[in-house]
Amino acid sequence: MEARILWADDEIDLLKPHILFLEQKGYEIDTINNGADAVEMVDEKHYDIIFLDENMPGLNGLETLAKIKDKNQNVPIIMITKSEEEYIMEEAIGGQISDYLIKPVNPNQILLALKKNLLKKDLVSQKNSHDYQVQFRQIGMRLNDRLDVDEWSEIYQQLVNWEIKLEESSDEGMKEIFAMQKKDANNQFCRFIDDNYANWVNGDEDAPLMSHQLLKERVFSSLGEEPVFLIVIDNLRYDQWMVLKPLIGEFFNVEKEEPFYSILPTATHYARNAIFAGLMPSEIEKRYPKLWLNENDEGGKNLHEEELLAENLKRNNKKIKMSYNKVVKLDFAKKLVERFHDLLQNDLNVIVYNFVDMLSHARTEMEVIKELADDESAYRSLTVSWFNHSPLKEIFKKIAEKGIKTYLTTDHGTIRVENPVKIVGDKYTNTNLRYKVGKNLSYKAKDVIESTNPEAIKLPKENVSSNYVFAKENDFFAYPNNFNYYANYYKDTFQHGGVSLEEIIIPFVELSAK
Repeated sequence: MEARILWADDEIDLLKPHILFLEQKGYEIDTINNGADAVEMVDEKHYDIIFLDENMPGLNGLETLAKIKDKNQNVPIIMITKSEEEYIMEEAIGGQISDYLIKPVNPNQILLALKKNLLKKDLVSQKNSHDYQVQFRQIGMRLNDRLDVDEWSEIYQQLVNWEIKLEESSDEGMKEIFAMQKKDANNQFCRFIDDNYANWVNGDEDAPLMSHQLLKERVFSSLGEEPVFLIVIDNLRYDQWMVLKPLIGEFFNVEKEEPFYSILPTATHYARNAIFAGLMPSEIEKRYPKLWLNENDEGGKNLHEEELLAENLKRNNKKIKMSYNKVVKLDFAKKLVERFHDLLQNDLNVIVYNFVDMLSHARTEMEVIKELADDESAYRSLTVSWFNHSPLKEIFKKIAEKGIKTYLTTDHGTIRVENPVKIVGDKYTNTNLRYKVGKNLSYKAKDVIESTNPEAIKLPKENVSSNYVFAKENDFFAYPNNFNYYANYYKDTFQHGGVSLEEIIIPFVELSAK
């Protein structure tokens, strides 16, 4: 049996040819000639889909629709009507119909409506799998070329789009093929970073837009005439932006969507300080020693972002009024919404929202969060759920209502780690799992991207023998002592600080209110 259908129409006898046609196609059909009996039938049987005539005597189609939806919210209902009046369609759509047809209908229209509503997921899955097979070859060929920074951004965006499309697919083999291609892309991207990063941060004309250049190159030119909002969601990957995009699209048009490259390490106290300071970490340390803390210094490493931003504005002759707001607690976010009107007095309002970063850490430490975000798809879904119920959504809504130009970005991304790599360091070595900085570090050079001269990549050098090493792809560092315990504990957690497409290529978006 293809599916069980309930068809309610006061002229059901005239539809006998349609019924026979569908029965020959394998569908089981119950017919009824009024809305009240249709509601009772829904109580008695499970139906995969319901055809509902809009113009029935007694309980009409719209009233029947409402009563059926009260009993079964999820059953697809196709409204069939003689009328094309707008208010009927608005009420039907508001009542959550899945589709509608205008009389007279022919059997093929009915069959098409059934396939569209009952088999949509399978049909989309099949088409996505077929289309990806074609793209797989093209992406694979491009990965063998010498790609530049823009081409790598384009490849990564393609991979993100396919990952989201394929997540609903029932074709597990195709998902495995995609995972292998993404791993291959990450492997080659790590080589690309290793070969070029030092040149980029020292002025190479082929360098991408990077963290320390972002505000000067993309935001400062908009300051001074009207208020501007800059919203920085910590640790927001490109795929998370893609699933938030339709939600933010309720209030804003996306004027420009541009990937940029996070600096190394892809960790908050390096990348976000660089964004606000407009300088690389070693330059911040030299120019503003009181505003920079190294790995072994006590205290929070991101406590001076507001001061660094103020200095950045001053260096660029931006004499404006600005506010800086870092949201780490729900109460503060709610208060920010309440005092939104006060923010309109500023030329620039910066809001740093820390939820996504806290989510990745919580997933490591709390089993219940790990279950909720079991894989990449669930991690994206949890991001959507958070945004839909967060004060940040209300902030976006209020900004849009005032028609204010807004920029959305992040400081770095994150990657789900799988493969432990052994490293040895002294007690002063930092604890991050994706990068290590210290002296006398011991590791296999083939397993990491290393910098024995931090000054060459504009990172602070705490002592003469300090060097940095970065984990590649989905690796993470673990010490030989109690190796198996920590390898198992941190495997399948989201981490950042190293080198991968997910951590480095991140979104910068310009929004205009609808």
